[in-house]
Amino acid sequence: MKIASVQVEIRDEETKEQRIDRVSAKLDALEGQDLIVLPEIWATGYFSFDNYMKEAETIDGSFVQHFSEKAKKLGAYLHAGSFVEREDDKYYNTSILFNRDGELVGTSRKIHLFRYGSAEGEILTRGEKPIVIDTEFGKIGLSTCYDLRFPELFRSQVDQGAKIFLVTSAWPHQRLEHWKLFNAARALENQCFLISSNCAGKTSNVLVGGHSQVVDPWGTVIASAGEFETVVKTEIDLEQIESIREVFPQLKHRVL
Repeated sequence: MKIASVQVEIRDEETKEQRIDRVSAKLDALEGQDLIVLPEIWATGYFSFDNYMKEAETIDGSFVQHFSEKAKKLGAYLHAGSFVEREDDKYYNTSILFNRDGELVGTSRKIHLFRYGSAEGEILTRGEKPIVIDTEFGKIGLSTCYDLRFPELFRSQVDQGAKIFLVTSAWPHQRLEHWKLFNAARALENQCFLISSNCAGKTSNVLVGGHSQVVDPWGTVIASAGEFETVVKTEIDLEQIESIREVFPQLKHRVL
């Protein structure tokens, strides 16, 4: 299975439309991938809280339609990261997953809203439940940034059959070591592959951490980015999940 995690630099001088155009051009060079993953609220910029409400869209808006067409063109599963979704008078941090035909097969509203030096919790409404999506690769669990600090969310997804975790994020550089630790821990403790896409660059005076990763079920980082905009490409063997769970059956030994 061919993976590409697109680490996007958020440039404050760009508009939302300019970012979408730039990232779309980057995606056009990724034909032949099975799964492509993008970061959290990258089109607006996670820390651009003043733009959340005015740049929010409905789930059938132009952002979703654009990346539906892109997934179909690429013939790949595309996790287009998250965007600010508007539904009636509420706003959500919503991530979206398309299949190879461009069909929207999964949406996930961020459950744990970040409130430490962030206005996200004041503006947005949290999601209600863990999301696991059936795909041709097996079941995939979706999560967003701060969700990574809450292991019970990922254990719930494993209980629903998840074999792969996708994490879309705008994790700050200030807590980069936490990011690396949680990427590895969530994969290891659940014996799943974890694929993360984090923003890069400095936006609204916040330095974002980068270091998007692909982690195997042993908790080993098999591919990682640095601190700049890039694409992390690698291949994973999904049969490794069951072989590791059979050799070291920790999930069967749970008592709680």
